[in-house]
This record gives sequence, structure tokens and C-alpha cells, in this order.
Amino acid sequence: MASNLETLVTVFGGSGFLGRNVVRALCRRDYRVRVAVRRPELAGYLQPSGKVGQVHIVQANLRYPTSVEAALRDSDVVINLVGILTEGGAQSFDAVQAKGAETVAKAAAAAGARLIHVSAIGADAESPSRYAKAKAAGEAAVLAAVPSATIFRPSVMFGPEDQFTNRFAALARMSPVLPLIGAETKMQPVYVGDVATAIADAVDGKAKAGATYELGGPEVLTMREIIEAIVAIADRKPTLVPLPFGLARFQANFLQFAPGALKLTPDQVTLLARDNVVSDAAKAAGLTLEGLGIAADSLEAIAPQYLWRFRPQGQFQRKSA
Repeated sequence: MASNLETLVTVFGGSGFLGRNVVRALCRRDYRVRVAVRRPELAGYLQPSGKVGQVHIVQANLRYPTSVEAALRDSDVVINLVGILTEGGAQSFDAVQAKGAETVAKAAAAAGARLIHVSAIGADAESPSRYAKAKAAGEAAVLAAVPSATIFRPSVMFGPEDQFTNRFAALARMSPVLPLIGAETKMQPVYVGDVATAIADAVDGKAKAGATYELGGPEVLTMREIIEAIVAIADRKPTLVPLPFGLARFQANFLQFAPGALKLTPDQVTLLARDNVVSDAAKAAGLTLEGLGIAADSLEAIAPQYLWRFRPQGQFQRKSA
């Protein structure tokens, strides 16, 4: 029986939030992993994810096809995780999530490698969001080049290094008032470790070729319910103030230039106006975590393991009177 060590998996975007979890999952299954990133000198922390020599880091930029072709040479499986939440300079949604995805797909097709592409729930060519449009364009380009590609669309992901739960916990620590945009918008937060497991299962050959999976957690929650859960875990009690979308868009025109947790772009406000949940069609077709045999972890089960650092008493949560 062939060993997984004979299989080379190239991961584009392997140094990101989802990427590092995918690399760890692949290493646990004994695959050889090549991580393609723009700044390999900053990705050395991935080396201990596997055995000596199991993880190899190379330079690649999706805006330069020759670097992509070189990065995936001799690969058996290619995984594209590259995505951005905000635009900056040459790193636009279209360049990275549409044209970049097409570049990876064409190179994978030329190399004869299997392709796994990660998009997002909400990808829609008709969406008013540039982010969602670019995601949809990327999916279309991927399937045009590699019809057998497997596509994963996760909902908003959470985990120790996320920019979601950590962001709101940090804001709750900084301010007694927390603006709430899209209070009734529904989401299905999914644990990043479960998404990484699904991707590793696809590398194992357990996912359907040419299918699009939608990955969500075990609960559908409103934005208000999610924020309430986050601040409760962090033992903070900010006043949640609902913010109308019009006012939020106006503020985002200025906050898009803000640093860290304060950053908010107009496109992000647009995204928050639409629900972000697994569709009934995906459920019926079994194209979900459950369809892959993965029991999803909830926000309240995982988040306390890392959000404790935002508590006034650190890991020692205040006891109720």
C-alpha cells in the first residue's frame, strides 16, 4: 500500500489562518507538504508542523504565473487557500481571488494535479460586494480550467488566531460601547480545525470531484447572538448599540484606513447585510461537513480555549454572585 509520504501536496496561502491549520492536518496524515507563500522568510514557524523535511516552504505570488507554475511543479494535489479580507495596493479582490485563482487552476491543469479550491459562502456573481463577486469569479475560473476541482465554501471561521472572535473580544476590552452592524444577519460560524479536516479529507479522496461544499458550524446564530457569546466568554459587559447600515457605511469610509481591530471597510458592511449560512441545496446533496462525516464543533465549545486572555482576570473567569 502506497504511503502518503509519496504524495506531494502544494498549499498556496499555507501561512494564513486557515493555511497553518491545513498544513498541520496534512502533516498528521504524513503527506509531503510544499507551502507556497509570498514571503517564505516569514513562514518558518510552519516547519515544526511536521517531521524533519516534511514541510518545504517556497516563494510564489498569484499575480505572477511563472512563480505559481514553479511552485506546484511535480505536485500530486494543489490546494488554493489564498484570499484577502481587505484590498491594498496591487492586492485587489480581483487580482487575488479571481485572476489568482485562475492562474493556480490553469497551472494545476497543466501539471495534471488534483485541485482543491477554497472560496466562501456568499460567493455570488450578482452580489453588490466586490469580495463576493471576486470569489464567484474565482470559482468559475477554477471549474473552467479544472472541472474535477473540489470547492469548499466555509462560513465565517473562528479559532485561536482568527480575525473575527479575537477582534470583537479586543474591542470589548477597549471600549464600554460596541457598535453592532447587521444585528439580525444570520451566520453559521465554523471552527477552522473542522474546515482543515474537510480539506485534508478531500486530499484523501473522500470528497466528490467537481462538487462545491458549504461548510458551517452546528448553529445558525444572528450577529447579535455571536457578539453576545464572545463578550460573555471574555467576561466583558459592553453596551451593544445597533448601527444602521447607512451610518455604518458612512463610518467605514473613514475606518477603512484605521489600524487593527478598528478597521472596517464599506465592502465589509455590504457583506454584513446578507445571511452567511449553508444552503438547503447543499444540505440536501450532502455537500456539508456532516456529509463528510465531520461532527462540527460549536463556538461556545472552542472559543473559551483562547478568548480567556481577554478576561479581566485572565484564565480565571469571574464567578457569578
